[in-house]
Amino acid sequence: MGYIISARKETETIKKQDTRLSAPRVMIIGFSGLIVIGMLLLALPASSVTGRSIGLIDALFIATSAVCVTGLSVLDVPGTFTTFGELVLLVLIQIGGLGFMVFGVLFAVLIGKKIGLRERLLIQQSVNSYSTQGVIRLALNIFIIALIIETFAAFLLTIRWMHEYGFARASYYGAFHAISAFNNAGFALWPDNLTRYVGDPTVNLVVSALFIFGGLGFTVILDIVKKRRWKDLSLHSKIVIVTNLGLIAAGTLVILAVELFNSATFGGLTWPQRVWAGYFQGVVTRTAGFNTIDIGAMLPPSQLFMIFLMFIGGSSGSTAGGIKTNTFAVLLMSVLAIVKGKADIQAYKRRLAVDLILRSLAVIIISLGVVMVSTFLLTMTEYRSHADFLTLLFEATSAFGTVGMTMDFTGQLSIAGKAVIIVTMFIGRLGPLTLAFAMTRGSRKQPFRYPEEKILIG
Repeated sequence: MGYIISARKETETIKKQDTRLSAPRVMIIGFSGLIVIGMLLLALPASSVTGRSIGLIDALFIATSAVCVTGLSVLDVPGTFTTFGELVLLVLIQIGGLGFMVFGVLFAVLIGKKIGLRERLLIQQSVNSYSTQGVIRLALNIFIIALIIETFAAFLLTIRWMHEYGFARASYYGAFHAISAFNNAGFALWPDNLTRYVGDPTVNLVVSALFIFGGLGFTVILDIVKKRRWKDLSLHSKIVIVTNLGLIAAGTLVILAVELFNSATFGGLTWPQRVWAGYFQGVVTRTAGFNTIDIGAMLPPSQLFMIFLMFIGGSSGSTAGGIKTNTFAVLLMSVLAIVKGKADIQAYKRRLAVDLILRSLAVIIISLGVVMVSTFLLTMTEYRSHADFLTLLFEATSAFGTVGMTMDFTGQLSIAGKAVIIVTMFIGRLGPLTLAFAMTRGSRKQPFRYPEEKILIG
């Protein structure tokens, strides 16, 4: 009798665990709820300079873009929103960039609430940590790091803009663009984004430093702060840093080489301004949607290369999107190892696990599928606009990579096209694997293994 009661209790416990929301599903619900709240606030007449609502569709698009830290907008942000609307955007960017679980931890600590194991699992998923150990400290460190970096950058930008706009407005502009840049959002308070500062060293360096640090990932930043010496850094940090430096150099050199004599972009610039423009657009393309030159006027080779950079994006555990630099590095190392005939994938005297390689491959394949499906749908929804394939592919990749760059096309999107981009931005922010896990019941061990057999490859 006791055995039957015990078995029944165990069955009930399993059922209760199955009905609980998994960490990926909680993240989806959390981000969706934040987007809905943002949409309702942005749709208020108080958010618009005209005193009339901008409409739920446009409000949903911009709220999704802000929460997913993308930067794409169907409206002119500074010409559409009041200070209240801009502040709503800023809050959405900050919460969306750092993750709502980080702010949940901060609130729980402030009110003295105990954080249980289930909450720690959710935080682990949110901050992309290896384990639940130390996730509370990690979440608090993420908030502190973001606050310090954004405050210092806002101070530098305030000093730069103070003589143009006065202290009060310069402070507001400095804070807005510091938060937008660090969270890799790309929203700016000028209709031409940052093109007026194409040759400004302060704006270029401060803004680029913000989205580079934001795109590195908080685990890497903490690793650098704690260990300081290269040999003591984790393998993850070393791969992320080297890959980022390589992509920064490649992006700068390619954009400079292709656009150097393009009269539509570099024609009216001095040589120092061309160098700054090449550097800025080469770096910003993987993460944030700022621009100092007209993206639509760039040559097709530059635009195609930018699509490649946007698809890679930033690093895991960062505010950036894309497949992530570490995923790209793992794939590259895997290909090189296969070409060289090596049995193991090695880096810095360490061997990468097979499941890590398979996970990277899954991320890339699913991400390619998302971009291709999004582009395919745009070719159907936007056929009346007569947009070429490169423009639509650029728009889809920018949305998936949560980059926010556009070839002057976002404002022309149809209602159906806006829906496609909204979904693509959402998938890009959460990550394709997060959504895949949310739609399944989780991994289960196979009771047996089938016999192995080879097939021809290549």
